[in-house]
Amino acid sequence: MKPETKYWTMELKDKMLASFMAFEEKIKDNEDLHEVRNHAIKNFENKGFPTKKEEAWKYTSLNSILKNDFSVFPKKENAIEFKDVKKYFLHEIDTYKVVFIDGIFSSFLSSTTHDGLDVCLMASALTKPKYKMVIDTYFNQIANKEDSLTSLNTAFSLEGAYINIPKSKVVEKPIEIIYFSTGNEAALMVQPRNLIIVGENAHVQIVERHQSLNSNPVLTNSVTEIFAQKRAIVDYYKIQNDVPTANLIDNTYIAQKQESRVAVHTFSFGGNITRNNLNFYHQGERIDSTLKGITIIGDKQHVDHYTLVQHATPNCESHQNYKTILNDSATGVFNGKIFVEKEAQKTDAFQQNNNILIGDKATINAKPQLEIFADDVKCSHGCTIGQLDESAMFYMQQRGIPKKEAKALLMYAFTSEVTNSIKIPELKAKIGRIIADKLGVNMGFDL
Repeated sequence: MKPETKYWTMELKDKMLASFMAFEEKIKDNEDLHEVRNHAIKNFENKGFPTKKEEAWKYTSLNSILKNDFSVFPKKENAIEFKDVKKYFLHEIDTYKVVFIDGIFSSFLSSTTHDGLDVCLMASALTKPKYKMVIDTYFNQIANKEDSLTSLNTAFSLEGAYINIPKSKVVEKPIEIIYFSTGNEAALMVQPRNLIIVGENAHVQIVERHQSLNSNPVLTNSVTEIFAQKRAIVDYYKIQNDVPTANLIDNTYIAQKQESRVAVHTFSFGGNITRNNLNFYHQGERIDSTLKGITIIGDKQHVDHYTLVQHATPNCESHQNYKTILNDSATGVFNGKIFVEKEAQKTDAFQQNNNILIGDKATINAKPQLEIFADDVKCSHGCTIGQLDESAMFYMQQRGIPKKEAKALLMYAFTSEVTNSIKIPELKAKIGRIIADKLGVNMGFDL
C-alpha cells in the first residue's frame, strides 16, 4: 500500500506543477507578483504535500485525499438558484454576500452593494493598478512562506474575497463569504485566497463557509490574511459543516496592531478531513486575541486544529477555548502553541481544550504547548479527555429526563461556553440548531 500511496501523491504534485505553467500563461501579473508566485511554487516543488513524518502533521494524513484525480480549473461557470442554497446563508437578516461557485465569483448570488466599503474580488485587486500599493503592502506578508500548502495557494491565488474596511467605519451588516462546490466536476480542487484589512477604529463581523452541493470529492486549500489596525475590532466565524466527501485545509494568518481585538470562532461539524491552521501575530501593546472552537464529529471524520499565538509585545492577552465531542471512529487533533517572546512582559495567555469521547473507537490527540521567554507573565493551559458524567446522567434520569435527552443536554451544555460568545444572534441560533441536529435531539429549536 505504501508504494501506491507515494505514486498517487507524486502524480498530484506533478499535476499541480504542470498546471501552474498553464495558469501563469493566462494571467497578467506585474513583475513583483510574478516573482512571489514563482518563489511559492518552487517552495511547493521542493516540499510537496505534507506527510505524517512532519511534526506539525504527525496525526493527520492526506494520503486518502491525494488519490483523487482533481480538476484544478473548472471547465465552465455553473449557475445556482438562491432558493436551492438559501439555508446556507444567514437569510434571517440582511448581510453583504461574496459568493463563489466552483472557485468562480457569482455576481448573481452576491450582494456587495456597500456604503463606504471596499469589497471586491482578489482577481481584481491582484491585477488592477489602483490596488498595487495595497497588494504590495499586505498580500503574502504574514502568510507562512515556508508552509508548502500556503505556498501552493499563493502560487495559484486569484479568486477570493478582498475586503478593506476604512478607518473608523463600523460595518452595520455582517459580511458572508461562501464558497459553493457544485460537484459538476468528478473531483475538484479549489484554492481561495482572502485578504481582509480592517482600518483603525473600524469594526466588522465576517462569516465564512465552504459548502459542497453533492457527494463528488472536493479539496479546498484556503488561505486568509487578516490585518487589524489600531483599535480595530474583528469578529470572524467559520462554519464547517460540509458533506462527508469534502476536505478542507484552512490557513488563516492574523496580524494585530495596538489595542485591536480579534476573535475567531471555528465550528467544525461536517466534512471528511478538516485541518485548521490558525495563527495570530501581535504587533503592538494591549492586544486581545480570542480563539474558540466547537468540534462535533462521528463516523470516520477527522478534524485537526493547529493554533499559534505569538506574543511579541507587552501587555497583551490571548484566550483559547476549544470543545470537542467525538463519536464512532472519529479522530480529533488539537495542537495549540503559545509563544511568549522576551519583550512580551505582562502577557496574559490562557488555553483550554476539553474533549468528550462518546464512541468506543474515537481518538483524540492533544498537545498544548507553552514557550515562554519573559519572566513577568500569567500563562496557563489545560486539557481534559473523558466521557460524560455518569452521576449527572443518573441525576437527570431520576427527574424524568430520558437517557438520550439527558445525554444531549449535557453535551449541549458542554459547548455553551463557546456558543454564548457568538455576537450575531441569528448565527448563534443557527449554530444551536446544527449542534442539536448533530446530537440527534430537538433542543427547542426549529430544525
